[in-house]
Amino acid sequence: MTETAARVVRRQIVVQAPIDRAFATFTERFGDFKPPEHNLLGVPIAETVFDPVVGGHITDRGVDGSECRWARVLAFDPPDRVVFSWDISPQWQVETDPERTSEVEIRFLAEGPERTRVELEHRRLDRHGDGWEAVRDGVADDAGWPLYLAWYADLVSRGS
Repeated sequence: MTETAARVVRRQIVVQAPIDRAFATFTERFGDFKPPEHNLLGVPIAETVFDPVVGGHITDRGVDGSECRWARVLAFDPPDRVVFSWDISPQWQVETDPERTSEVEIRFLAEGPERTRVELEHRRLDRHGDGWEAVRDGVADDAGWPLYLAWYADLVSRGS
C-alpha cells in the first residue's frame, strides 16, 4: 500500500436504480441506512438529517431533542456527487477544528437508465492527527462504509 493510498478509503457499489433516485435515496434517506449504533449522542437517534445545501450539516437528533452535528456539506451537485466533512476524531468524538477533519466524496455514475455505480472516497484521513489510522481502520472495516453501502443498496432495491 502506498503512503497516499493508506490515507484514503475507497468503496463502490452498483445499485439497480436511475441516477436521480440513487442520489436522492443517499441524501434524503441517509438516516434510514446509517447503523443506529453509530451514535455519538448519549441517547438513541430519532432521526438523521442531511441538509441538501453547501454549508449544511449532517445532524443526528436524539429522542430527547439533543443534536450532534458530525459533518458539514462541502459540495452538493445532484445527481452526480456530494462531498461532506468527517468531523469525528480518532477518539470517536466530534472534532470542532475543520483543519483536523477528513472528507467523504460520493459520486453517482449512470451505467444505464436503471443502473448506477456509487463510488465512495474517504480521503485526507491523516488530517485527523495522531491516531488517524484508527479512523481509517474504522471506516474501512466491515462495520464502516461497507455496512453503510450494503444497507443503502438494500434500501434502494426496495424502492421505498
